[in-house]
Amino acid sequence: MLDASDGGGVSCPVANQQGEAHAVDLKPLDQQVIVITGASSGIGLATAEAAAQEGAKLVLAARSEQALGDICRRIKDNGGQAVYVVTDVGRQEQVERVAQVALEQYGRIDTWINDAGVAIYGRLDQVTDDDSRRLFDTNFWGVVYGSLAALPHLKRQGGALINVGSEVSDAVIPLQGMYSASKHAVKGFTDALRVEIEEIDEAPVSITLIQPTAVNTPYPTHARNYMDKEPKLPTPQIDPEKVADAILKAAVKPERDVKVGATAVLNTLTAKLAPSLGDKMSAMQADRQQFDRPPLNPEGALYEAGGTGHIHGPGGSDAGDEGRLHNESRGPVETYATR
Repeated sequence: MLDASDGGGVSCPVANQQGEAHAVDLKPLDQQVIVITGASSGIGLATAEAAAQEGAKLVLAARSEQALGDICRRIKDNGGQAVYVVTDVGRQEQVERVAQVALEQYGRIDTWINDAGVAIYGRLDQVTDDDSRRLFDTNFWGVVYGSLAALPHLKRQGGALINVGSEVSDAVIPLQGMYSASKHAVKGFTDALRVEIEEIDEAPVSITLIQPTAVNTPYPTHARNYMDKEPKLPTPQIDPEKVADAILKAAVKPERDVKVGATAVLNTLTAKLAPSLGDKMSAMQADRQQFDRPPLNPEGALYEAGGTGHIHGPGGSDAGDEGRLHNESRGPVETYATR
């Protein structure tokens, strides 16, 4: 996925508040220990597989022990190095355990990637407070807890903190309003943290926000669904490998924020420069987020593990294999908490 020029470590200057530059030294991927949350499916899994191919040592975190075990075995069978920690990122003590395992196994953390996320499809006046809070526990507080667990180690030796936001960190989408709000919060937290760590502390840490457009992952099949039809993401959709590529480039070359996909560039720019037009464009997506069939698993993975070991999802076509969608929506049967 990354060519030789992408895989090398880069020392890039970052300006401090006096305008002076200090270097952030990031190692080549084959010399890195990388922590990835949300590693059991979608973008997180695509990133884990690509990083393993480049020779990185991995610590994978998600709620699904079955999926994580299968993924780690596959990586090891192909000559890679990986361990996993069953983790609910909405619980701070479990996220801190991920950092502890990384240190116990490999002695350090070079890059920490906060990718775990869940979704809700439904109007804001339909979604319950409990469901909204659960989404924020994962999407926002999971990023906060991961960042705070990683930073003491990254500040000590240098490294990269990469938070996965979305194009809806700037724009919005109807029927996914609470998800959009959580990704706005991720951007606000990441931007403020970057100022404190890079500019004020002048720490040797690169803090990056990744903002992809719609990505063809199992995201819709894992979503809590209030609609009367099976959810989907609007097209066009990009492949998760493209997002994984952007993430791993940020692990070796400091970036502030990265829009992934032409639609992400268009939507974020419109939201900033022509917000009223952006509202009208967003409203047009309301009818493009459902398949023409009943929902398969309305409860989704909001409370139960949904990581299935699949990178790709149903895409935007209604001609997909319903049996495959059903299998992906079920998820594994067991979930264990870290201790």
